[in-house]
Amino acid sequence: MILFSDVNKWYGDFHALADINAEVRQGEVVVVCGPSGSGKSTLIRTVNRLEDIQSGQLMFDGRDVHAKMSHVELNRLRSRIGFVFQSFNLFPHMSAIDNVMFSPMRLRGLSKAEAREKAEALLARVGLAAKAAHFPAQLSGGQQQRVAIARALAMEPPAMLFDEPTSALDPEMVGEVLQVMRSLAHDGMTMMCVTHEMNFAREVADRVWFMDAGRILETADPQRFFSAPQHPRAQRFLSDLRAH
Repeated sequence: MILFSDVNKWYGDFHALADINAEVRQGEVVVVCGPSGSGKSTLIRTVNRLEDIQSGQLMFDGRDVHAKMSHVELNRLRSRIGFVFQSFNLFPHMSAIDNVMFSPMRLRGLSKAEAREKAEALLARVGLAAKAAHFPAQLSGGQQQRVAIARALAMEPPAMLFDEPTSALDPEMVGEVLQVMRSLAHDGMTMMCVTHEMNFAREVADRVWFMDAGRILETADPQRFFSAPQHPRAQRFLSDLRAH
């Protein structure tokens, strides 16, 4: 579903992503972890071209993401890649249900009735049927993030990307968002998640990618990664986490 081939990215002289070669298979959940500044968010943001790459190739569902394309084609590509940000990014002047209805009506041409029916079902799926008429300012952080997930799902994307979706939440709200993500994984959604929630990685991931200094240093299934990491930097990272 997602294929990185010799992907490199620089910010000026800073080598943010270095020779990335990796793949996310259809129906697979990949958790990307590593210390702050390791390139995790930059990596995931290249998948829907929020960040450009300077060399290499990145394929999404058979399409070259960074090939030359028109603005319309880029928007069409992005509409097939659900993206959930750490800061929710909801439209503050729209209710929860209007946030979820907006893109299917605007980009897929659904009627208002069709979009409302779909949005109601998605809000129910994330446990927010009763909050459909509420505006973002009337919702908790966890509720806003669940609306953001419903909004991404409304476009029926074949894959979902999560960029530290719980990092802006109070601790008691983290669980409600992770539960929705667990449900998506259980239903077979292809997912790539940048997160510091190691218990989620242990329970839900099919594979863990460990990054540092712009490189993927280790790829392993969760059991092996958490019990016997191979790379010394991964060993130190997990040791620091346990000590903390």
